Amino acid sequence: MGRNTRKRRTPLATKAVAASAALALGGGGLIWANFYASAHEENSANQTKSAGAQIATIQCPDVGQKLTDVPDGARQGVDKELANLDKQITEAYTRLASTRQAQAGDSGFVNNAILGPLKSKRTAVIDRIGINIRRVGGQAPGNLEQLAACQGMAADANTNDGQAGDGQNNDGQNNDGQNNDGQNNDGQDQGQDNGQGQVGDNGNGAAGPVAADFVNINDVQPNSRNLPNGLAANGDGGSTGSFTAKCGVNENDLFNSDNLIVAPGVDNGAHHTHDYVGNQDNDAFSSDEDLANAGTSCQNQGDKSTYYWPVLRLQDGTQEFDAGDLGGGAEGNVGKILKASQADMKFVGNKAGDVVAMPKFLRIITGDAKAFTNGLANANTSFSCTGFEDRQVTDKYVICPEGSQVVRTSNFQSCWDGQNIDSANHRDHVAFVQQDGSCANGFKAIPQLQVRLVYDVPAPTIENGQVKSPYAVDGFPEQLHKPITDHNDFINVMDENLMNTVVQCINSGQDCE
Repeated sequence: MGRNTRKRRTPLATKAVAASAALALGGGGLIWANFYASAHEENSANQTKSAGAQIATIQCPDVGQKLTDVPDGARQGVDKELANLDKQITEAYTRLASTRQAQAGDSGFVNNAILGPLKSKRTAVIDRIGINIRRVGGQAPGNLEQLAACQGMAADANTNDGQAGDGQNNDGQNNDGQNNDGQNNDGQDQGQDNGQGQVGDNGNGAAGPVAADFVNINDVQPNSRNLPNGLAANGDGGSTGSFTAKCGVNENDLFNSDNLIVAPGVDNGAHHTHDYVGNQDNDAFSSDEDLANAGTSCQNQGDKSTYYWPVLRLQDGTQEFDAGDLGGGAEGNVGKILKASQADMKFVGNKAGDVVAMPKFLRIITGDAKAFTNGLANANTSFSCTGFEDRQVTDKYVICPEGSQVVRTSNFQSCWDGQNIDSANHRDHVAFVQQDGSCANGFKAIPQLQVRLVYDVPAPTIENGQVKSPYAVDGFPEQLHKPITDHNDFINVMDENLMNTVVQCINSGQDCE
């Protein structure tokens, strides 16, 4: 399987991190083996109690989401500093996961050796963000420095109530990065011995998913999706047409771990691998001009838009092309990459009225790659099974019956502020429709992109509390491969004639391709 072959800069610091991560993983999951093995040590009562107190991951305030007013002249510098914050969290999480023996013998280790130094590093970066903004005459938020401190978080923190991201370990005692009551929520370890000398790591070094991350589709109630985001914008009234973009399923093997929207100019800005369809020149260093001049996998050559999402992997021990790379195996994203058997990109209308054309190079992110630690404010994901698509689940991977396939669905924001192709936090220039389909705050209705991905996935099994042969979306290492972190990205690079056709089809009630 290939990857994006465009030559990119690889700083020495990046190479050093890759080497460090690869060493920690050791090709056989030593990070996760140490984590779960130490949780079961019985050399002394103190070690056992301390191991039970260990946190599973690191939660840090999402600085980028607080930056709603960054002058254009500061955007590039700020984006690079935000990427530095992500890199720091990844490095700290790697240290957290690889020092479980030390944590078992020292209740202050996490706070003193990991969270304290991380706060110092984040403080320096946040200060540089403020300097970037003020240098061009902008005004940085006054409380940015308060976002430097990070906390510990349990693996089973509750995302259903929207409280994930408060940094607490469910008992409210984890505010200093330690679990002061010495209990891991219910006093039980998360993993269970899988008979391979490791616990909870699926036998291949992956930090999740765990059995609790899966649900049988038959146990999901119809119409029970519980997120406020991602409503279908169209209905029986308004603009009822559609336009389907046929762009394949990444037959060209275009993969990288960049994110052109969030981290332009930053190698491995996503810390996980993406599938790409549509535009064929999409990496961190692609300019709008590059996108406009690129080839496309779409049948309609007027559509050079880029559609991309985190890859889905089967955690079966396969050594993929990125097994030793940042974004791949060096950051816990392991196993066989599964291509979608279907990738449907459909643009639909608005049930309250007509839609207007999207501006060229409009950027939209739907969902939140950090929803496990951030909470549900921007989460927008659905998993289902073919034949059961009235049953959508947001915080679980689904187990489908024989003959049924896994479905990932993302309905994008379809209200636009009428002015900007992006915003400082990559959110504020677009919004979801209201319940009646209308757009609030003077925003304009645009075609809603709906992405439906279908996968042939061997059904995982759960035995003795342990999931066998799981699948998972790629993600930031500290997000533990939670399904709530699924997300999808889009940059509109349709030419003017095609966009006008899309709008005309939708507003006139036609179904076009």
